[in-house]
Amino acid sequence: MTAYVIAHLQDSAPHPEIAEYMERLPGTFNPYGGHYLVHATQHEVKEGRWPGSVVMLGFPDIAQARAWWDSPAYREIEPLRSRHIDGDIILIEGVPEGYHPTAAAKAVREAAAAG
Repeated sequence: MTAYVIAHLQDSAPHPEIAEYMERLPGTFNPYGGHYLVHATQHEVKEGRWPGSVVMLGFPDIAQARAWWDSPAYREIEPLRSRHIDGDIILIEGVPEGYHPTAAAKAVREAAAAG
């Protein structure tokens, strides 16, 4: 099942280390089947606040996403970003093809009735 890495990054001042991180990043995720889904694109906030930017990577599955995150290649370059950009980063598993929220809705109804 496809997995995703979603980074909500706060705006930062340009820095040479950030440029180096951006140049080296694809070389760390390509061996794990990773690829960009969102990078350096504008977003529209429809509700709430969402300052900063979003980067989203796709991986074949959560095991590959975790393997990339823990890889020596990524661990080596991670400080180039984290020294200069604050943010929140999550790894998340996608839903299977054909997913419909009916079962999840049923569980919510049962929990609400019990509770």
